Amino acid sequence: MASILTSLGKIQEVYSDVPNSFVQSPVNADLTRVVNEQAIKQSIRNLLLTDRGERLFQPNLGSDIKALLFENITPVSIKVAEDHIKQFIALHEKRCNVISCTVSSNIDSNAVEITILFNVINRSDTIEFNIILDRVR
Repeated sequence: MASILTSLGKIQEVYSDVPNSFVQSPVNADLTRVVNEQAIKQSIRNLLLTDRGERLFQPNLGSDIKALLFENITPVSIKVAEDHIKQFIALHEKRCNVISCTVSSNIDSNAVEITILFNVINRSDTIEFNIILDRVR
């Protein structure tokens, strides 16, 4: 967890976002929050699953990574996808540093698995994020 332990023993929340599910808190009527690494993972997932032109007023935002599912999978296309993902996350998610990105394909199920290793800015621990893209018929 990218939390900072203060002198009073309280864990500090560095980053927080609203969850995609918009779940209400059981304690009060407010929305729950995702914090620290979970907020960054949610942001990376949202960025990767957004197609170019999908967001209003941000026509250039989008990874178009879902197009991988309809391409012939070769070692060259996998390397291009890995480089594209690294550059895209570095450009749009300033809260983390991408260490590595691995793309692997499962031809039988028409799925692509993406594994991203990153660390939060000013933290040394490495976090792993996995996402599987598959075709919906």
